[in-house]
Amino acid sequence: MTLTRLSRQKPPSLFITVRFLTRHLSTSKLRDHYSFQPPPSLSLDPQKSKSNPNSHKKQKPKYRPPSSLDQIKPIYSDLPFDFRFSYTESSPTVRPIGLREPKYSPFGPGRLDREWTGVCAPAVDPKVKSLEGTEDPNLDAKRKLLRGRIQGAPLTEAERKFLVEKCQRNRNKRQINLGRDGLTHNMLNDIHNHWKFAEAVRIKCLGVPTVDMKNVCTQLEDKTFGKIIQRHGGTLILYRGRNYNRKKRPVIPLMLWKPQEPVYPRLIKTTIDGLSIEETKEMRKRGLAVPALTKLAKNGYYGSLVPMVRDAFVVSELVRIDCTGFERSDYKKIGCKLRDLVPCILVTFEKEQIVVWRGQDYKPPEDGHFFTDREFFDDPGCDMERSDE
Repeated sequence: MTLTRLSRQKPPSLFITVRFLTRHLSTSKLRDHYSFQPPPSLSLDPQKSKSNPNSHKKQKPKYRPPSSLDQIKPIYSDLPFDFRFSYTESSPTVRPIGLREPKYSPFGPGRLDREWTGVCAPAVDPKVKSLEGTEDPNLDAKRKLLRGRIQGAPLTEAERKFLVEKCQRNRNKRQINLGRDGLTHNMLNDIHNHWKFAEAVRIKCLGVPTVDMKNVCTQLEDKTFGKIIQRHGGTLILYRGRNYNRKKRPVIPLMLWKPQEPVYPRLIKTTIDGLSIEETKEMRKRGLAVPALTKLAKNGYYGSLVPMVRDAFVVSELVRIDCTGFERSDYKKIGCKLRDLVPCILVTFEKEQIVVWRGQDYKPPEDGHFFTDREFFDDPGCDMERSDE
């Protein structure tokens, strides 16, 4: 029975045999008598290892993927004006009451030698300690001097007509579109890129900036140092100047993202100045019930809106403008422009409507604030002077 039981048992496994031999060899005297010292190359102790003969050589740096932030040098630009996101839709006279985000420069970290204030990057003396305040008065004179140097002698009527004809839609498809943000900073670079191939560029203006086309034309000439040689509605033709050198074009650093809009004071107050709360509520109800003066088309041309409101105030004290389908920020900007240009008092922006009140002592302005609907900027006297020369 015992033999049968032992024969049925499984032979000891290899693992058990190895463990048995290891246990007995570890306690054996042979290990102490024939001791084995591993070579230095196999030693785990770094102190016992021999010094590397090539240790005096510089170690190869670890691989680092290339980055666009490596070796950034601040861009220096001598343009004599403050860098803003939009030159037509932001005014240096209006001070914000707060910022929606920290003062992160939209030009990128360390890419511009000017400091971003949250609203603009002012062109000031680098030794000045504070960036708060109005624009340096010397910059205006510097811009005029630089623009006069680039423009040179004025164009004759024949030269102007020739350039205008070359920029017509049937002959040239190159065009710059000026939209809801107005004349932006990066658009200056686009204009100079177009001036590489032609002496004049066509600019199509639509949307909110067209309420004040005089400001658009002024800012275009002031910031690009060019000259508008024709205007028809919202279409402008901007001439670069006789002495323009494309190889010496100004350095224009580009904005990498659109900065957050600052916080400005409320356009519409709880009560209108000179009226009580009840009178203000009654006026807002009446204003929303008044027939609409006009319905604005989205991304349209609004150059005739200000004279229309002025004419309507002759017969009515309240005017309503239908802005259905507009972004809230768009018809707020339109209302702000009407308040300054007409002038008038904003009543409400409810239900996508602009309701304005002419005020108690309204007098229509007599100044010629507007351009005519079509301007050619001809100067026939210049032709006579050039012929005499």
